[in-house]
Amino acid sequence: MAVKKIPMRKCTGCGGMFPKKELIRVILTPEDEIELDRTGRKNGRGAYVCGNKDCLTKALKSKGLEASLKHAIPQEVREKLLKELEDGEEE
Repeated sequence: MAVKKIPMRKCTGCGGMFPKKELIRVILTPEDEIELDRTGRKNGRGAYVCGNKDCLTKALKSKGLEASLKHAIPQEVREKLLKELEDGEEE
């Protein structure tokens, strides 16, 4: 029986390789909005971060997320992403 391949993705914050299902996808929608995609299935250009605030902060600070999305991220969107991630951790 063949072993099923697990898709791996790189975190834009810490640079570690993790299974796709363990990461949170940040997407640039066709309407040029940036949002978290916890399902991993929404349309748009995506980048992955670990599920903790530190990695998202590092990805924003190093502009790794901007490079992956090929789009500038305004300050209010940065704050919204951090707040959404914090709300998701509490659940």
